[in-house]
Amino acid sequence: MSEVIRKATMARDASPLLSIVSTERKNEALHRMADSLLKHASSLIDANAADLARGRESGLSASLLDRLALNMKRIEAMAEGLRLIAGLPDPIGETLQRFSRPNGLNIEKVRVPLGVIGIVYEARPNVTVDAAGLCFKTGNTVVLRGGSAAMESNKRIVEILHEVLASLELPVGAVQLIESSDRASVDEMLRLNGLIDVLIPRGGASLIQNVVKNATVPVIETGAGICHTYIDQSARPDMARDIAINAKVQRPSVCNSMETLLVHADYAARELPALAAALRAQQVELRGCSRTLELIPDMKAASDEDWDTEYNDYILNVRVVDSLDEAMAHIREHGTKHSECIVTENDDNALRFLNEVDAAAVYHNASTRFTDGFEFGFGAEIGISTQKLHARGPMGLPELTSYKYKIAGSGQIRG
Repeated sequence: MSEVIRKATMARDASPLLSIVSTERKNEALHRMADSLLKHASSLIDANAADLARGRESGLSASLLDRLALNMKRIEAMAEGLRLIAGLPDPIGETLQRFSRPNGLNIEKVRVPLGVIGIVYEARPNVTVDAAGLCFKTGNTVVLRGGSAAMESNKRIVEILHEVLASLELPVGAVQLIESSDRASVDEMLRLNGLIDVLIPRGGASLIQNVVKNATVPVIETGAGICHTYIDQSARPDMARDIAINAKVQRPSVCNSMETLLVHADYAARELPALAAALRAQQVELRGCSRTLELIPDMKAASDEDWDTEYNDYILNVRVVDSLDEAMAHIREHGTKHSECIVTENDDNALRFLNEVDAAAVYHNASTRFTDGFEFGFGAEIGISTQKLHARGPMGLPELTSYKYKIAGSGQIRG
């Protein structure tokens, strides 16, 4: 029996046990997990140091090393995420609808766990904690397959979580980590119908597309983030500067960071040179369209491929446009339906943008960096869905549930 089948079987066997655990016990476990992460922070940082050293040796980029790195602040944030999840209402057992039929049947629609969730993701150890916490709170067991770059960190995290589950006599099978770095382990997960109920990929475009195209298990697609910020002609320069810098620089390695800046021609003539200088001061490499190059001749020209590239790095495309319609047309052609922003003082333009741009999250005068389960008040997120079926945007607790109908009768039979 392969590691994947063995651990997926353990998760499946734990599923009915976890699904009936009370909210109080689940919340107690989540608080204990948070406490234990902090208690064992030193060993977790040591495990992460081994991953970082291996990453540097293998030539990982600075942005990928940043995604991989753990420090006390990030461990505290992971623990706080678990506490926030514990503080949120438990959706399991919630009655969504209740009605009676003329024949006397009483029908109730209630939330239930999805079952066994498989998650395939890359070099972000915080995903291990977020996923385990959200799945646990919703009564779902989880099979985690993280990237090899974070393997030592993920192993230590899961060891800590297992210790807590065992101490509370809760099913340790609820959280399983695939330790094999062989890509075949991912391919095996994609076809484990009957053991895994749903797959959620988190990572770059190639990982996500591999899962979407090859899985026979149902998939909730979390898409790549080619996110745009459009600065309208009426935008306040100080606000536009702050939003653009934050959207690109605050953490460029994540999917909700900005990859393309669209600037109205009137605004560009007045403010783009100063804005470009401010971005360059933050070590951002700028690549521009021909009209941008007329204003800033020493900028590198953007290629056709650049507009469709998720850099996850200190690189930013810049395009000058003549109107809101041209900006929205660019987003339709090159966006990934993740997060899009307009910076404007024109309420009509803001309303058009919010209503007409097709994305999971659309912003007026705020950075796209807020597309995040923690920032939305969900405690954490299992991923950011860019599809429209079942879930869209940051997926918190309700998105990790299905429902069933409970029907109570008094001997009715169908004629």
